[in-house]
Amino acid sequence: MSKSPKLLKLIVLSILSTVAMLLMLLDFPLPLLPSYLKVDFSDVPAIMAAFIFSPIAGVLVEGLKNGLYFLYAGAGDPVGIVANFVAGTLFVLPVAIFYHKYKTVKSVISGIVMSTMIMAIGMSILNYFLFLPAYSWIMGWENMSHGVKLSTIVVAILPFNTLKGLVVAMLFVPLFMKMKPWIEKRQLVYNT
Repeated sequence: MSKSPKLLKLIVLSILSTVAMLLMLLDFPLPLLPSYLKVDFSDVPAIMAAFIFSPIAGVLVEGLKNGLYFLYAGAGDPVGIVANFVAGTLFVLPVAIFYHKYKTVKSVISGIVMSTMIMAIGMSILNYFLFLPAYSWIMGWENMSHGVKLSTIVVAILPFNTLKGLVVAMLFVPLFMKMKPWIEKRQLVYNT
């Protein structure tokens, strides 16, 4: 007796979310940037889900990954978890949309470049107006001045998200090139 396609999708999304959460634990700082900004490869399983199923599946994996991480790590940094979800979503959606429209390696590379730019700019704006003020409120600090927020974004947030996108791209593009036939077979299995 074969499993239903919906059940198979749920199983695959659950596995990809768990792998993404585990990859989130293997984070590392980038040289010359503040050590609290760490890169991980947890967006790779979300991109895989987005390619196999749909862009929304990638967002779902981002949400489940962060939910699992929240349960594992506790409520010590809810702002960081929300910021990670938003950054992941800003990164996964554009590349997934490009891929589903054209389905070529060139579209994946173009999509990752676009995703990196959208994530870096989007997270800079959101940090200025939302995440940095939320951190200062939770930590009980004085409200951050315009200059402090702006310098944090220019010196840390913008370069970090740009480099993060490039680092993830350097891993994902060769992985995608090797796995493209497998991804296309999975699309046929799960999307019929």
